[in-house]
Amino acid sequence: MPVRRVVPNLQCDALEENRTFYGLLGMEEVMNQGWVMTLASPANPTAQLSFLTHDRTAPVTPDLSIEVDDVDAAYAAVLSSGAPIVRPLQDEEWGVRRFFVKDPNGRVVNVLAHTTAPADHAAATTGTGG
Repeated sequence: MPVRRVVPNLQCDALEENRTFYGLLGMEEVMNQGWVMTLASPANPTAQLSFLTHDRTAPVTPDLSIEVDDVDAAYAAVLSSGAPIVRPLQDEEWGVRRFFVKDPNGRVVNVLAHTTAPADHAAATTGTGG
């Protein structure tokens, strides 16, 4: 199952300040839902950072996100391994299907796949505030 990208998730209370600071380093906002914002390098769009004030539909804020081609296959593999599932697989209204699992270090990993095209999703959610 190919990995499309890996994104560190940084919990914060200052989305605007982080957008300004990381903008100084050449990153641009590609998605903002008010509680989660993703910045990316225009020259390398898979080089990304996400900032979260909280996770709107999950009990915890994940430490990182891994986008895969087949999230259902990833979920089946993780389930069969016995790794602790923090949040079961489900579809989200913003166009992703995802689950959370704890890695051997106790970090929470958000494993996801887009159910809508990422470009369509980013255009539809940028600046919507939720």
